[in-house]
Amino acid sequence: MMKEWKDQVEQFEVIDVRKGKGNFLPGLLKKARQVEIGQGLCIVQSFEPIPLYSALAELGFDHVTEKASEGEYKACFYRKEIRESTYEKTGDLPLKPTAIVNYKRIDNTLANIAVNFWELTWGKDAPAIDLKTKLLLSLSNAVGAGRIRQATRELVKAYSLGLTVPEMDELFSLFAWNGGIGTFSSEIGPSPLFAAYQMVKDMEGRGAGREEILNRLMENFGENNPATGVMAGKIQKEV
Repeated sequence: MMKEWKDQVEQFEVIDVRKGKGNFLPGLLKKARQVEIGQGLCIVQSFEPIPLYSALAELGFDHVTEKASEGEYKACFYRKEIRESTYEKTGDLPLKPTAIVNYKRIDNTLANIAVNFWELTWGKDAPAIDLKTKLLLSLSNAVGAGRIRQATRELVKAYSLGLTVPEMDELFSLFAWNGGIGTFSSEIGPSPLFAAYQMVKDMEGRGAGREEILNRLMENFGENNPATGVMAGKIQKEV
């Protein structure tokens, strides 16, 4: 679809993130907040940067994307209005699927498949299952498969969408029931997942607000924590 502002894109700042390492999203969102209405920026990536669309849309950006070649997509974002994002460093939802960037280290086509699969699973406009429920299902599946890193990230995201302490209490009771006391005691109790849950419970018990708690969760269980971060560079440092 032709955008009425498309003839202005030659004036936009171009940011090529194809060779970037680590999580570029916080810096990109900081730069996007400085863009005035009627101006824009273009992001060059080796796969279609679908996860960026919702994050910048919440800041008031429209977008158009062109595929220049198999390894080059140019997504241009035009600011139509000024909005404040829900979470300063991530946009509309914390802990974006930055692990998708790791796939481009293998193959650009694989990265495209991964990002489109993410869009099919998580990015529908009118999903039959609400996002918080999807995150809890994904969390539970990750626990059953022993993927505590993923489970912790899903807990943080679900909390940002209104997950309550009583809901978490019942969820962790189910983990003890389904996995057994031994598994819970040796694998879940000492995990970052259980630590995140206990942090929320303790802070809410002291009267802390959801925004303050979420900021603490992001500090303690975000990309800088080697037990919960997913970027290749972080894992290499841990190894």
